[in-house]
Amino acid sequence: MLYSVGKYIKECIKSVDPILLVCTVLLSLISIVTIFGAVDNFGQRKLIMQIAMTMAGIVAMFIIANVDYHLLVDKLWIFMLAASALLLAITLVFGSSGENMETANTSWLKIPGIGIMIQPSEFVKITMVCTFAKHISLVRDRINYPKELLGLALHAGAIVGLILISGDLGVALVYIAFILLMLFVAGLSGWYFLGGGAAVTLAFPLLWEFLADYQKKRIIVGFNPELDPLGKGFQPLLSKQCIQNGGWLGIGLMGKGDYEALPASHTDFMFATISEKFGFIGGAVVIILLAVMVIRVFAIAKSCGNDYGCFILVGVGAIIVVQTLENLGMCLAMLPVVGLTLPFLSCGGSSVLATYILIGLVHSVKKYRPRVRERERSHFVS
Repeated sequence: MLYSVGKYIKECIKSVDPILLVCTVLLSLISIVTIFGAVDNFGQRKLIMQIAMTMAGIVAMFIIANVDYHLLVDKLWIFMLAASALLLAITLVFGSSGENMETANTSWLKIPGIGIMIQPSEFVKITMVCTFAKHISLVRDRINYPKELLGLALHAGAIVGLILISGDLGVALVYIAFILLMLFVAGLSGWYFLGGGAAVTLAFPLLWEFLADYQKKRIIVGFNPELDPLGKGFQPLLSKQCIQNGGWLGIGLMGKGDYEALPASHTDFMFATISEKFGFIGGAVVIILLAVMVIRVFAIAKSCGNDYGCFILVGVGAIIVVQTLENLGMCLAMLPVVGLTLPFLSCGGSSVLATYILIGLVHSVKKYRPRVRERERSHFVS
């Protein structure tokens, strides 16, 4: 019995991509160590939650990695789409802002009887990547036909629209980005992208007039925080100062720094905390690990041929890229603060667990992509 269990565990471990496994584990370790060094500021609960969600995420990753994604997506993609829309609708009605009112949207949902807050939009990323990839695969040969494109637009619009209504602009931008990249890889004509870009550009001056003064100020200050250093620009400017304070080697794990006064230094501005504690070297290591992960995901996607697993991986890679770039832009006071976590590093149970599941999907696609299955069958026959 123990031998069988051990053999099964060994096979599960062998099924994951070693490069991705090393990157994810190292990023999580950096996160946990950083939180430990700032536990007096963040609180013991944050450390315990991050460790627990990391462990749960790793287990979930191994489970998903050993489940053929075709068996799940082919049979359940319609159900997954409907369930995702329903979950977001429920969140829209019963949701609230995040812990300690750090977010102004209503994208958090409390689980009855447990009292734990989750962010459903983080988990809907998983189902959206899968269902949209499947939908694209069904109409790929006709993707430039208006009728088929309309169907894809309704698919995407139903989910993104609910997220926008909840007020979570940052997450909505991530969805829009990975949807557009998946469409581009699927062969959508560049004329559609040019037309869409032109429409947005022409409509922006009109939309600007309908924005409230505080909304205009948030956008303007987002790109130039020095205009309001004690108000909307305080958070990104202090984050930038934390990064500068780190120098080359940082103030040390247990060092006290400006991150203690930085709002959301454990979530949206976790990179600033890491950079202040471990300096430029620590920040560079984080960026390199995330870059290697993305390159590896896209490399696996390239090996998938015409299978929709390719689109799944493109979506996963795009999520990591967009969240990383936007988060780093916020921390460096170069982009507006829209409330996005840094994958694997920011505190947040929903974000950590959902991202590990996404990486589990990558492992599953690598293991069960058609070329691998055909090669295994031919080897068996011979």
